[in-house]
Amino acid sequence: MPFIDCKLTQKLNEEEKEKLKSALGKAVSVLHKTESYLMVGISDGYDLYFGGKKLEKGAYIEVSLFGSASPSDYEKMTGEVCRILYEQLSVSGDKVYVTYHPVKDWGWNGSDF
Repeated sequence: MPFIDCKLTQKLNEEEKEKLKSALGKAVSVLHKTESYLMVGISDGYDLYFGGKKLEKGAYIEVSLFGSASPSDYEKMTGEVCRILYEQLSVSGDKVYVTYHPVKDWGWNGSDF
């Protein structure tokens, strides 16, 4: 039950969004989750400021998941997220924040897990 929420400074076209969504769907396996229950949100054209300056290319990625993962798995996921953003959108890793939010209670389809 992961949810990856992407806030990106760049505007993306539908093809770029699809490509990003697919890459994150593969990367989530690092957290021992599958794409079958993955939800991805993409907010593009988002204003982000870092060090008091507006970023031309930057991202804030929030990963919520039912349960938790190990610190080493989170670190691997951060590496994957930064790699994907750099390869697909030329966003440098030093302009990316990734946060993780383990969730104890998660509802879906009218009930909780």
